[in-house]
Amino acid sequence: MRVNLELQVNLKSSWEGAVQERRTPQDLLTVGEVAKRAGIATSAVRFYEEQGLITAERTAGNQRRYPRYVLRRIGVILAARRFGIPLAELTEVFAKLPDDRMPSKSDWRRISNSWRERLEERRRELQQLEDELVGCIGCGCLSLNTCNVLNPGDQLGEEGVGPVRLGGVR
Repeated sequence: MRVNLELQVNLKSSWEGAVQERRTPQDLLTVGEVAKRAGIATSAVRFYEEQGLITAERTAGNQRRYPRYVLRRIGVILAARRFGIPLAELTEVFAKLPDDRMPSKSDWRRISNSWRERLEERRRELQQLEDELVGCIGCGCLSLNTCNVLNPGDQLGEEGVGPVRLGGVR
């Protein structure tokens, strides 16, 4: 008995582990794909879009489609959040970047240098707070009248005790 087999090509499998089509940087991603790849909630993706940090195109059915470079932008957003950079400052940084591409190495270098300065300033402030705390513990007074930790820069204290300023009127 002789069996004839025909070769079939271009078959696609629905199995998750199958080789998927190769995507290009120009391909657009759904909100779910962006969220999954970035490791964030879909609501966070939409929030970043509302804040103007990332952009999306709309399909004829009004569905969001994101260019692949938003994944890098979201990476920068997540790094900024980790470093304690306020969203308003991040918005200023992104305003200086082109909307149609991912941040380049030189863009990232410029951004990270400005953040490095900010982190250094925060480090100095924390060191000063630590020094004040150590001094306060060593002093042991905890006096509201004289303690610079519990009552720093008390300028109105010279005018008397109690509420000196009510409703912004002196």
